[in-house]
Amino acid sequence: MKDVHVGSHEQRKRALLRDGEFYRAGVVHARAQIKHAAQPEVMLHSVMDHATWALRSRADALLRPTGTSISTLAPYALTVLSFIRKRRLGKQAIGVAAVLGALGWFVQRKRAQQVAY
Repeated sequence: MKDVHVGSHEQRKRALLRDGEFYRAGVVHARAQIKHAAQPEVMLHSVMDHATWALRSRADALLRPTGTSISTLAPYALTVLSFIRKRRLGKQAIGVAAVLGALGWFVQRKRAQQVAY
């Protein structure tokens, strides 16, 4: 009977020592993560990731009614941008984008006025 009590005491002691070692390893790991995350390059990368995610989720929300997303449109957009760059049509493309943006704004404004009346 005494062997069972000693065995359980030894088992509890080993378990506590193992738990303490895991805790210390976790603390060391957390300190290393904090030290790494505090570097300026890592912080800048994290900010860029967050901004990219925010813009992409906003664009996906705008495209949701059409049934598309950024990931489905990206290959086509890259092909068009590559074509524009190769042909040196940057200024013309900016002009067309500005005209289309103004036209879209005008149409949206007209629709909003018609709905209001």
